[in-house]
Amino acid sequence: MPTKSTGRGSYVIAGLGFIPLIGVVFAIIAIVLGVMRRRSGGKTLILLGCLGIATTVVLYGGIFYFGFVQRGGIYDSLRGRLAKTTLTELVKSIEYYKVTKGQYPRSLPDLRASLGKESFTSIYDPTDPQIWTIPPAKERSTFFYQLTDDGTHYYLLGVGPDRRAFTSDDLLPDVSEQDRAKTGLLINPASLPAK
Repeated sequence: MPTKSTGRGSYVIAGLGFIPLIGVVFAIIAIVLGVMRRRSGGKTLILLGCLGIATTVVLYGGIFYFGFVQRGGIYDSLRGRLAKTTLTELVKSIEYYKVTKGQYPRSLPDLRASLGKESFTSIYDPTDPQIWTIPPAKERSTFFYQLTDDGTHYYLLGVGPDRRAFTSDDLLPDVSEQDRAKTGLLINPASLPAK
């Protein structure tokens, strides 16, 4: 209960500390007020401030865990959809590179370097669990990209959970057969055009 020396305002500030993220500021203020008024109800303010901070940590920790660390479930599906969208955009960038440079890029980092810093095109596979580790992996996994020996076609795919290309869990760009015939994109090793 509020005492004369702590006042209701202090408890209102402590209550605001339970608002996720921005409440951390109010929780810290409540802890400081509690330390200043330790003898007259300050312990309750310190406890409420700590609980407010813990609320934010638990909430955002859960979001991080379920969104980036946990395998299976809806978040894997969302990461897979993001990968397919990114792959489809990469096909456009690779084809534009060929139109402007006369050949396909040797690697995805070469493509990325040619796009410039202002481009939002990503070459990194969002389904790779190492992207989301703490600390982050030094080498981020790019999508699988490989030119054919003659340099006229290429393979582009996300390798999926098994991290191997040309298996059943691969993620492919969302390009129709008709549109793919106008590009150098190959879907599997058996799809090389007849010579």
